[in-house]
Amino acid sequence: MAEPNYNEDSIRSLDWKEHIRLRPGMYIGKLGDGSAQDDGIYVLLKEIVDNSIDEFVMGSGRTIEITVSDQKVNVRDYGRGIPLGKVIDCVSKINTGGKYDSNAFQKSVGLNGVGTKAVNALSTAFSVQSYRDNKTKKVEFSKGEITIDNPIIDTTQRNGTAITFYPDESIFRNYHYIPDFVESMIWNYVFLNAGLTINFNGQKYLSERGLYDLLTKHVGAEVMRYPIIHLKGHDIEIAMTHGQQYGEDYHSFVNGQNTTQGGTHQAAFREAVVKTIREFYKKEFDASDIRGSIVAAISVRVQEPVFESQTKTKLGSQNMGPEGPSVRTFINDFVKKELDDYLHKHADVADALLKRILQSERERKDIAGIKKLANDRAKKASLHNKKLRDCKVHFNSTHEKRYETTLFITEGDSASGSITKSRDVDCQAVFSLKGKPLNCYELTKKVVYENEEFNLLQHALNIEDGLDGLHYNNIVIATDADVDGMHIRLLMMTFFLQFFPDLVRSGHVYILQTPLFRVRNKKETIYCYSDEERKAAIAKLGSKPEITRFKGLGEISPDEFGLFIGKDIRLDPVILKDQTIKSLLEYYMGKNTPDRQQHIIRNLRIEKDTIEELVSAEESAATAAVSHDIVDEDDTLIAESA
Repeated sequence: MAEPNYNEDSIRSLDWKEHIRLRPGMYIGKLGDGSAQDDGIYVLLKEIVDNSIDEFVMGSGRTIEITVSDQKVNVRDYGRGIPLGKVIDCVSKINTGGKYDSNAFQKSVGLNGVGTKAVNALSTAFSVQSYRDNKTKKVEFSKGEITIDNPIIDTTQRNGTAITFYPDESIFRNYHYIPDFVESMIWNYVFLNAGLTINFNGQKYLSERGLYDLLTKHVGAEVMRYPIIHLKGHDIEIAMTHGQQYGEDYHSFVNGQNTTQGGTHQAAFREAVVKTIREFYKKEFDASDIRGSIVAAISVRVQEPVFESQTKTKLGSQNMGPEGPSVRTFINDFVKKELDDYLHKHADVADALLKRILQSERERKDIAGIKKLANDRAKKASLHNKKLRDCKVHFNSTHEKRYETTLFITEGDSASGSITKSRDVDCQAVFSLKGKPLNCYELTKKVVYENEEFNLLQHALNIEDGLDGLHYNNIVIATDADVDGMHIRLLMMTFFLQFFPDLVRSGHVYILQTPLFRVRNKKETIYCYSDEERKAAIAKLGSKPEITRFKGLGEISPDEFGLFIGKDIRLDPVILKDQTIKSLLEYYMGKNTPDRQQHIIRNLRIEKDTIEELVSAEESAATAAVSHDIVDEDDTLIAESA
């Protein structure tokens, strides 16, 4: 039925800042609170740093200073500085910038003149100061509106640009920057820009060997099957090896931008590696055997790249430039020549690579029979899967809610019942575990198919053949905050790290925070997630409020649970740091009992609780170590919930 008053007055034009604030997702992807590495507050930071990187690429400014404290971000580069007469235009007029001039910026990341404007519009306070030829100009904004326009004055500061901003709390609710995510972004910048130094909160980051350093940092030498193959050419750099993990692990970049969702360049590389290796060994190996356990990084520089979204996480370009070859042809030709030459010159590497391929082939054939039976069972079970309460929208769809898709992995029926009754059926699903899952440390992937629960979970997630078809953006382990719940949490993280580490590396795995206390009086109810929050709530409400201690998720009513898994959900991301998966799992799940006992003695916190919890202290401490911010003596942080 047509709207009765649809006329000229119904048509509304938004100015640039109104449109960005009304539809922020168009410009920065999802919003979030900072608990995921692709949340909007990191995109804001990246948009500013990208401009400083482009200055470095153009030969200006070898140092960038980044400071993140509380909710304030400051970025200072030593490039050429924005032309003083265009400072306001460059941060507040859409489609304004120097990158439309291809002579000034040949292969930069930001091409549409949008990024800095989006940061400006989505910040409660935003200031830009340009230093250029002993003159400086500073302008301050709030939500895109100019608040202070300072005149041009003299300065002794070095050329460059300084930008400070505070993300808007009304858009990024309860946000906080997790230093690990910022640090990961910075490492990628320095790996891709040899000679660049970034100072982040007083610590210096730099790299001399580019993608070689990236793989060295990412893959421990003890799990590499052969030394890193490092190949560099004009507009392309590649590093690759094979490890011990399951699946494929890629780090891909375009013009310095981390394309976390891959794109044409990553697809071309995967194809070229298979083709080249088949020709080198003169054998038609299965592609999955060649790429199984591969760890690789590829960086290309493309003129006028086309990305599939403003956040630039997936390359859509088909050509290297307006008159250049296709991305596929360019990468295929480079890999075919350089990788083939390398393998001919390094017989030891060629032998080790062949052994890895043959091992993958044996493992694939070994599980082929059980895999078919398990998949048949899973298909039948999916029709009446009592473990899974699915949602309507999936992550591998084009629905606007795809980023909100969440699978809660719960223990027992009581907890899953509470979540099921209070969830958003559009984008929240529940998978219920029966008791404690199997400890799969040092088991082969065959167990994923032999264990019915693991097989059903694998099919629910749709990750058997990689993450391309992943059904849920967020996989949330929702267990009780007691010893048994922590043990289940540890076992589930072991499962993901052992067989599907890409889920963790890609930032899809979380721990659900649920309140430990409810403090209330007749006027107000406050849910507290720590003892400190409980004390603050008591001080606020005063006069002996009612205090309830929640020990299990099943104790929380469905109505209350709806408050904790909605817009105010608190999630701890599981972050995989520098330590390798093999050494991580061996330390916490292996048989190195004396070492782990000493670790527990150093870190154990005894609560005033039941005897049963003290008896199981080893499990509790080990889980806490994996999931909550404990560092070993080498100061290498393991998978942690920040």
